[in-house]
Amino acid sequence: MTAVEAYELTAQGGSTDFARLIAACESFGPYCLIGGLAVNCYVEPVYTLNADLVVFAASLPELTAHLEEQGFKTEVHKHPVNVQAPGSELRIQFTTDERYQPFPARSTDANVLGVRVKVACREDVAQGKLWAYGDPQRRLSKRKKDELDLIRLAEAYPELKSLYPNELREQLDRG
Repeated sequence: MTAVEAYELTAQGGSTDFARLIAACESFGPYCLIGGLAVNCYVEPVYTLNADLVVFAASLPELTAHLEEQGFKTEVHKHPVNVQAPGSELRIQFTTDERYQPFPARSTDANVLGVRVKVACREDVAQGKLWAYGDPQRRLSKRKKDELDLIRLAEAYPELKSLYPNELREQLDRG
């Protein structure tokens, strides 16, 4: 069984829904994958049911309307817009945080769940994780996952450590 087949079974249609999502994103302008799936493009992957993306703010209303027409359900919150296909375990989140808006312009191509996708560059993935890790309003478990993603990235790309706060750099230096 391939990784894509395993993900499809586990996420109850997640890879199919991911392919549909990316096709929609492609038709509505610049976008890129951020978050855990983006981290997985640069280091040994870990399992996640989340697909975090950034699109140009101006195209997000049209994109979410298009996804709703395709049967996806949407929920608008302060910073994210959450999208999910009925019956799917894949949780899609579009960030509306303005700090991410430059990311699509620096994105690269990668293969994610069998789909060619625009992925935030390594430095932007790390920066997004640093913002999430430093957000005191996030649950501790989420911040710890962000911390682990940052450690995984720095182990593979030591030059990223210069972006990190002292406490993370010290952890990495202790090994």
